[in-house]
Amino acid sequence: MNAQKLSKRLETVAKFVPTGAIMADIGSDHAYLPCYLIHQGTASRAIAGEVVKGPYESAVGQVQKEGLTEKITVRLADGLAAIEMTDHVDTVTIAGMGGPLIVSILDKYPEKLQGVTRLILQPNIHAKVIREWALAHQWAILDEEILEEDDKIYEILVLQRGQMKLSTAEILFGPKLSQRKSPAFMKKWLREKDNWQRVLQSIEEAEQTPEIEEKRAELMALIHLVEGVL
Repeated sequence: MNAQKLSKRLETVAKFVPTGAIMADIGSDHAYLPCYLIHQGTASRAIAGEVVKGPYESAVGQVQKEGLTEKITVRLADGLAAIEMTDHVDTVTIAGMGGPLIVSILDKYPEKLQGVTRLILQPNIHAKVIREWALAHQWAILDEEILEEDDKIYEILVLQRGQMKLSTAEILFGPKLSQRKSPAFMKKWLREKDNWQRVLQSIEEAEQTPEIEEKRAELMALIHLVEGVL
C-alpha cells in the first residue's frame, strides 16, 4: 500500500469523501489516505492528524515525498485537536480503530465538529457503538459498506447531520447492510452466531447462577436477532 494505491479498506473509505472536500484524517499513520485523495483530485486540502510521534514523523515524510506540503498539513495532536477552526474542515475520516475508541475521539473535542458535515468512520470492531453515538448526537447514516480483506471483515459508516430512528437489530447490524445482505455481511454474522452458540452451549453445562442466567438470556436474544436478519 502507498499514496497511489490504497488497501481495499482505505479505498472504500476514500470513495465516500465528497469532491472538493476539506478533509481531516484522524490517526493518519503514513498519511496515505490524504495523499491519495489530493492526488485523485477529490480533496482540495487535507489535515493529517497523529497523536504518536513515530507515525506523525512518517506522515510528515510521506507528504514531503509526495510533494504535497502546500495541500496537506500534518499535525501532532490528540484526535480532533488536530483540527483548527480556520481549516474549515467539512469531512472527517477515522479508520482502523475500535468503535469505542472512535467514539471517545468524537466525544473528546465536540466543538471541532462544528463545521463538519460528513463523518466517514471505519471501526475494526464494535460498529454498533458508533450507531448508538450517531443516534444520540443527531447524525444520520447516509451509507454503509462491509468488505473482507486479508480474512478480516470491516464495516464503514458514512454519517451526515440529521435525525434517524433505528431498531435494536439495525443498531447491531446496520440499516443499509442488513437490507443488502452482501456475502461479507452474511459471513460475519454467521461466524458471530456460531461463536454465540458455542458460548451458550458451554454455559448450559455450567452451574446456574444469576450471572450465568443473565448471560444466557443475552446470548439467546442475540441469536434470535441474527436469525431474524439472516
